Amino acid sequence: MRSTSMKTKARTSAAAQAKRTSGRPAASAASLKSEQASLIEQVQRIAEGLGQMFAPFTEVVVHDLRTPKQAILAIHNNLSGRAVGDPATELGLARIADDDFPPVLANYPNRFADGRTAKSTSIGIKDSSGRYVAALCLNADVTLFRGFQHMLAQFCCTDGDAVADTLDPAGADAIRQRIDAFATRLAATPRELKTEQRRELMQTLKADGLLEIRRAMEIVSQHLGVSRATVYNDAK
Repeated sequence: MRSTSMKTKARTSAAAQAKRTSGRPAASAASLKSEQASLIEQVQRIAEGLGQMFAPFTEVVVHDLRTPKQAILAIHNNLSGRAVGDPATELGLARIADDDFPPVLANYPNRFADGRTAKSTSIGIKDSSGRYVAALCLNADVTLFRGFQHMLAQFCCTDGDAVADTLDPAGADAIRQRIDAFATRLAATPRELKTEQRRELMQTLKADGLLEIRRAMEIVSQHLGVSRATVYNDAK
């Protein structure tokens, strides 16, 4: 929605621009103009890449702040219904009027004209004179993701009565703890144990009856980072 103060701000911005450029040598002004054109061309390439990367959920807009009345130069994944040649937003006008305006406004809440919620980021681009000449804006439609968020929260919800149960085989923790203690005694990690050390470990586990636990060899092989064949060989 356009503010009624937009025309006034545009005139103020134009006046500020004229004041900044007045008195500048012709060669310097021409050089700066060439620099600005190069900056904007690069911003347009970046916008094109971002548009392809985040399609179709994120609108990417390039604003030429030198011409606030026809600021929009490019718009990818159009979600807001705007068009090339449309004027600058209130944010763009504020950036034109103040060279000290924050260069990056990230992840602020926004809303499309049809009411959809959005998350926006606005990046100001300055030339070598310190003047804002362009802005790169991203507007992400988060409506669908909010729906996913709700579904995931509902799916992951575990508000039933607590039950003492585990999907781990009974005694698996005991095997892992014994392996960890054995490795610690040797100032090593379970996966750093050498062949002879693994063989000694397997004899210890066997003596303690831990190899009788269901899937014991699989648990040991996973914790040591070796194959089950290696574990069976070490246990001989």
